[in-house]
Amino acid sequence: MTSFQRFAELCQKVEGVSGSLEKIDLVAAFLADLDESELSIASSFIMGTLFSPSLDLVIGVGPSILYEALARACGCSMEQISDMLRATGDPGLVAAAVVEKRKPIGFAAFLGGESLSITDVYQRFLAVARASGKRSQGAKVKNLQFLFSQATSLEAQYIARLAIEDMRIGVGEGGVRDALAKAFARNANDVERAFNLTNDMGLVAVSARADTLSDLSVMINHPIKMMLAQLGESIPAAMQELGLVALEWKYDGARVQIHKDGEKVRIFSRRLEDVTASLPEIVQTAKRIRADSAILDGEAVAIGKDGRPMAFQEILKRFRRKYDVEKLALQIPLHLFLFDLIYLDGKSVVDLPLTERRMLLERIAKADPSILADEIQSDSPELAEKIYRQALDAGHEGLILKNPASAYAPGKRGKNWLKIKPVMETLDLVVIGAKWGEGRRASFLGSYRLGCLDQLTGKLLDIGWVATGLTDEALADLTETFRELILVQKGMEVELKPAVIFEVAYEEIQKSQTYSSGYALRFPRLVSVRDDKSLEEADTLERVVSIYRVQRGRNDSAGSRLK
Repeated sequence: MTSFQRFAELCQKVEGVSGSLEKIDLVAAFLADLDESELSIASSFIMGTLFSPSLDLVIGVGPSILYEALARACGCSMEQISDMLRATGDPGLVAAAVVEKRKPIGFAAFLGGESLSITDVYQRFLAVARASGKRSQGAKVKNLQFLFSQATSLEAQYIARLAIEDMRIGVGEGGVRDALAKAFARNANDVERAFNLTNDMGLVAVSARADTLSDLSVMINHPIKMMLAQLGESIPAAMQELGLVALEWKYDGARVQIHKDGEKVRIFSRRLEDVTASLPEIVQTAKRIRADSAILDGEAVAIGKDGRPMAFQEILKRFRRKYDVEKLALQIPLHLFLFDLIYLDGKSVVDLPLTERRMLLERIAKADPSILADEIQSDSPELAEKIYRQALDAGHEGLILKNPASAYAPGKRGKNWLKIKPVMETLDLVVIGAKWGEGRRASFLGSYRLGCLDQLTGKLLDIGWVATGLTDEALADLTETFRELILVQKGMEVELKPAVIFEVAYEEIQKSQTYSSGYALRFPRLVSVRDDKSLEEADTLERVVSIYRVQRGRNDSAGSRLK
């Protein structure tokens, strides 16, 4: 078995180099030497993912559990850990420093002095994730305590980062996909397609080694990334580019992926989190689909008493709710609008053209046609404009124009789906820090530090703060959301585990030496909390620079602007 120490040494090397190609070479060389089970685990670990999506497991470790386990394993106080956190801001470095000074306290005989293997660490994380009930927190702490009691200083650094799923080594999905292609001499496009169809890097890694990537396909109860729409310039431009289009309203709701397997229904959010228990009416609606098994793509919309869509934040209340679900469902009822089909009765349909997928969807939804999103095929810009205005008048976001001949491309944002909506320029930015408020808002996290993704390094670079657009009620909700994501506090400021995206409007992007991105937002304002989006969907430094360049004629070519 491969020791976890070797994995930790790899991570240290990868973290220490800046070039993406060099990172990929290091990862590829490591993965090529692993056996099948270790390969599956390590391929996911490298990008900070612990479990296959099919397992429906969440590690459920916040900073408080992590630090309690560390303190117990190493015989130090929480105050000492807090002091180290204030000095470093990195839970991994804190874990390494604490273990370096570890006092010998129990657990020593459990592994007979043997070093931890990659599989040992994975099995302990499984035990942490599966802990449930009143004593679950204690069970989680004990399993992590065991790992820290056995780990070397370097191992502890990456065990801590894995536990909070924040590796900080600058390797994401793309890097691991390229490393697998290199490690096993496979076509990078084949590796990418296999991952897009399964969303399971461990499974892809094993298949890449066995040269069976072509056998991988969409699977029921195995959520995959959803196809995304690209922002279109205008209706005439979009229609000129696509010709005949399928026109649909862009609903003001939350995306859902529904897996129906006989009488069993599972619902996944845009971030592929299982939200089934929170959406009982959607479950009942899905059961009326006339299919033995199906994967459906659609939008859940909160409908108010006036028949118009409720605010997006109201929808998110439904997705977050764990208790009194039925009561909240009466206050915020949801209606399902289906617009695509991914899988039907044992077979993937992603490669069928949209027109055929729509026909199949209409056939299996015949029992309840109201759940189908309206769709009209046309090449008329005038008709498209009319439908666009109807969507806006009904309180929705705008229009989606789709290529009727297009396949379903999981995780892809391309020109086969174009969205038109009348909004000011916004950025989707990751919340990486916050400040406590003052006066009557002293108990709230009142302003939030934002970061954009540097694709070259995989790091989040700060681009400023946002506080405008937040009511006291919103601040209370946000403070509760972020409380368990606090990694370290320094005075009034806290560093947060990157997990939530804010959609932020602004007047202008300016150059700034204050922030690590080199840019700042002028008059930023929070539009919405997009915790339905994954971190991979955050806007990049490249997009920030592109927008900056076209402001006030800084770039003669408007065509360079990213959509």
